[in-house]
Amino acid sequence: MENIQTEERIQENPLGTEPIGKILVRFAVPSIIAMMVSALYNMVDQFFIGRSVGMLGNAATNVAFPLTITCTAISLLCGVGGAANFNLSLGRKEKDEAERFAGAAVGMAVLAGIILCVIVRIFLEPLIRAFGATDQILTYSLTYTGITSFGFPFLILTTAGSNLIRADGSPKFSMMCTLIGAIINTVLDPLFIFGFDMGMAGAAWATVLGQVVSACLVIWYLLRFKTVKIRLRNMIPSRKYYAAIFSLGISPFCNQLAMMVVQIVMNNTLTYYGASSSYGSEIPLACAGIIAKVNMIFFSIVIGISQGMQPIVSFNYGAKNYNRVRETYKKALTSALLISMCSFLSFQIFPRQIIGFFGSGSEEYFHFAEQYFRIFLFFTFLNGIQPITANFFTSIGKAVKGVFLSLTRQIIFLLPLILILPIFLGIDGVMYSAPIADFVAAVLAVLFVKREFVHMRREEALRNQMESQNAKIEKTK
Repeated sequence: MENIQTEERIQENPLGTEPIGKILVRFAVPSIIAMMVSALYNMVDQFFIGRSVGMLGNAATNVAFPLTITCTAISLLCGVGGAANFNLSLGRKEKDEAERFAGAAVGMAVLAGIILCVIVRIFLEPLIRAFGATDQILTYSLTYTGITSFGFPFLILTTAGSNLIRADGSPKFSMMCTLIGAIINTVLDPLFIFGFDMGMAGAAWATVLGQVVSACLVIWYLLRFKTVKIRLRNMIPSRKYYAAIFSLGISPFCNQLAMMVVQIVMNNTLTYYGASSSYGSEIPLACAGIIAKVNMIFFSIVIGISQGMQPIVSFNYGAKNYNRVRETYKKALTSALLISMCSFLSFQIFPRQIIGFFGSGSEEYFHFAEQYFRIFLFFTFLNGIQPITANFFTSIGKAVKGVFLSLTRQIIFLLPLILILPIFLGIDGVMYSAPIADFVAAVLAVLFVKREFVHMRREEALRNQMESQNAKIEKTK
């Protein structure tokens, strides 16, 4: 009886029946808000640190930023990989498999968070120096990262768990988990930094406390999962389920990991070439950090759209509803392109105003920031294509294509350009590397998805032909 009721719920799943536009909004908006709130964790710290510690504090948080990206990468590996397998299993009406994937994803996130925290605690100073810290900002970076590392397990569980909560059909609760933690961080930041005069340490502890509360909310929901029951035995490490989660979570993981590698190389490149320019080492490092986090607000919207798209695409692909798969991708991409255009206009028209929001600086500081905004982010209006398309391939179970597209912009194109162009153009070479990488990555993504749509239509035509033949055979009997 329980299996029959479960099958009926799966058949009536709104992912396969509701209008695409309506359900995409329902899933994407909470996801966008959750991702924006997650990005605002760093923005809020940057804002208050810029007004208490100043430019060196901003540079210090930029040096710590690769570890935040690492947490996001691990979270998406567990969360997106687990959610995609979970929804594909539900689409195929495999309830037991869906249950195992949900449990394995939670266990994987908890284990990974603890391991990362221990590694960072042991190798803190070597990591910070490798990320580009100069002697002037080392103390600030060690203080901030040393404290925030305690929050890594909670951050990873929150982000990974939010993907599973969304896949379970509760996108609003998924959003609330992150939102409440961010509100706590925003309230505690000025209290700890200015009220208790804790400086960098205050910003770090405010962040950790917000993450702990968010993780508690995620745990509360996971104990009351709607579609299946998450059992403790399914959280025990399993090679089979970890491998499947890894295969579908590898695309967003590689995308974030690539961002981390690029961020580290860029920090060191800016420090090296900045030292021989009129700006010095700290100005480029501080500006690039602020701009990266501002750009994260834009990217969080795009990633939020792609995450809202994921359960719809996965479920319908598993159920072979290819029309709904294509329609979901097209609507998600259109939304991402509209957001990309708005971001492009903001970055081109208001760069000084945006950078000024994070504190004061010299004229050289603002001049470099304006140039960086306008050149480095010139092709922002195309930047929605690659992440949406990469996550689309992950959602339909084609992890290799998703991974390749995730790596195109950051690793295959941007990283070599960051290393090569400054040799000829100095620090300006870093700025010109991004628009070239953005353009080529967008073109490749379009070519890949067009080819996939042709393949889907062929499968549909073949299936319709077989159904027609079977119908004729039945008539003759």
